Amino acid sequence: MTSVEPVIRCESVYKIFGANAEKMLKDANGNVDAKIFQEAGCIVGVNNASFDVSRGEMLVVMGLSGSGKSTLLRCASRLTDATSGKIYIDGQDLLSLKNKELIELRRNKMGMVFQSFALLPHKTVLENIAFPLQIKGIKTKDSVSKAMEMVKLVGLDGRENYFPRELSGGQQQRVGIARSLAVEPDIWFLDEPFSALDPLIRKEMQDEFLRLQSSLKKTILFVTHDFDEALKLADRIAIMKDGIIEQLDTPANIVLNPATEYVRKFTQEVPREKVLKIEAVMDPVADEQNLSDFKVSKDAIIETVAEKILDQEKSVPVIDSNQQVVGIIKPSKVIHVVFGNSE
Repeated sequence: MTSVEPVIRCESVYKIFGANAEKMLKDANGNVDAKIFQEAGCIVGVNNASFDVSRGEMLVVMGLSGSGKSTLLRCASRLTDATSGKIYIDGQDLLSLKNKELIELRRNKMGMVFQSFALLPHKTVLENIAFPLQIKGIKTKDSVSKAMEMVKLVGLDGRENYFPRELSGGQQQRVGIARSLAVEPDIWFLDEPFSALDPLIRKEMQDEFLRLQSSLKKTILFVTHDFDEALKLADRIAIMKDGIIEQLDTPANIVLNPATEYVRKFTQEVPREKVLKIEAVMDPVADEQNLSDFKVSKDAIIETVAEKILDQEKSVPVIDSNQQVVGIIKPSKVIHVVFGNSE
């Protein structure tokens, strides 16, 4: 257990919409029944949500429409005020900040990307990206130079003088991401940033996003309704239903050990070999003298190395980024993961 303070911390956060929300929550003593509240004219958006996000971690919050995932993100960034609970950003009490302090925090620490691109149509790609820097008072020359760096980072070289109408949906979303990154936020809030894109462009954007995160190491709260997207991107996933976090865990643990029936339904159709890493199913090293010459990375997705592992007669050593053996994977284990049932 690390003692390092989390970048984002939410403690027993509630968001209830309705005229009597605060009184009803107080009377309920924290035990909120969404149906009873609804009958009284209140809508439960977030129900007793607690979680931490560590520095450099990507926590993906997912659920179906109406599950409360976007409301939770809006509470965590204080775009919406929570009805009750505590929210800390780098140890700072977010709910105690006055408007001016909140604006400064957003300008200097937070980046936000939403489903709608919200680009300024009369400004070029470069001008759109430089705009938030100029709002901060940065000189035009410096803001344009920084914006050009972001253009290259998101792969839009040669299109910096295009207007939004001249770009594809995926390119527009890249501009939105570049604009958000230009202010060098420590914390990034993303609400369904790829959901408006067609499947092929969406996959490309997911790959691009993973590439960016591998080098930038931002602290990210990412909302999606797409379980495949969550599995692909997340360090950890929080699955929500009716405002409640049903399970918060690593993608591997959620697929292998769903905590509730609702989570199990999400995971039952997932081909586990497509999402699980070797690390999730490897065994401890038993006999280093009797291992295959073929080695596999602990971070490899099972599907990408399954065929080679099955070609081996001996157990395959699993190595970390320093080439140290950290476990073994038996061909029979791969067969069980790929062809066995989910029990």
